[in-house]
Amino acid sequence: MHHHNHYYGQTHILARHCGLDDEFPPRIRGYLQHGWNVGCGWNPVHEFFDGAWRYVWSDAPRRRGHSLGRRNYHVIGAPWLYLMDLEPELGVVPEEEREGTLWFLFHGWEGGKIQGDHARLIDEIRETEPGPVTFSLYYTEYDRPEVRRFYDKAGFDVVSFGRRGWNYEGTDRRFLYKQLAAFRRHKRVAANRLSTAVFYGVAAGCQPAVYGDPMAMEGENPVFGGTARVARLWPEMHGKDIDVAVARDITDEELGRAWMMSPAEMRMLFDWNERD
Repeated sequence: MHHHNHYYGQTHILARHCGLDDEFPPRIRGYLQHGWNVGCGWNPVHEFFDGAWRYVWSDAPRRRGHSLGRRNYHVIGAPWLYLMDLEPELGVVPEEEREGTLWFLFHGWEGGKIQGDHARLIDEIRETEPGPVTFSLYYTEYDRPEVRRFYDKAGFDVVSFGRRGWNYEGTDRRFLYKQLAAFRRHKRVAANRLSTAVFYGVAAGCQPAVYGDPMAMEGENPVFGGTARVARLWPEMHGKDIDVAVARDITDEELGRAWMMSPAEMRMLFDWNERD
């Protein structure tokens, strides 16, 4: 299996859904989508071995993949949705006690750093958010003092949810658990680009917002059309006061709620009826 399948502990969550060991999950013989994707489920230069199955969250990546001549897709729903079902009480507070905004900065990765106007973004957040702000930095930015100090000095509660892992090492398999608990105590989720975290927040009951300097990342591949294409295809998910009902419908579609599988179906699909 590809090590990307372990990112954020997603294979671990699916194994738990299937009633299997979620500390040392069995292999997925194929590729599991690990984040919301505006292409065919993966980055443009991802390499696949011949005949591999591609397990995507929703039907849109499958359709886009088919339009490119790619096959062997199976839609299974996002692991996030399974986690929410597995942990119905995690982090839950009474609705009237939810407060503040969990704000996500567009992040880089090991191969590319972000560049943008952090000071102007902070000003816009202060102008916009009605309550306290918890500011989430991906570990690639959290570990960069020149980025983190902007938000520390702004007085935000700066957090990081852990590391996604690499080559099966350093995976924080509680990454998404910690995010879920945080979402369930916040009233809003916001980001400077439409991203996985925004959809996760909406699914967890937050009011979404997408605004501010979208920033740029070194070496960002333009093949998907960039921020302009995303804004054109999902206009309802951009702005400071997004219609929650519409956002929930879009979120269900993008996370693949209708495609979720029972434990028995998933064990059969992944050939997990007999442990590796």
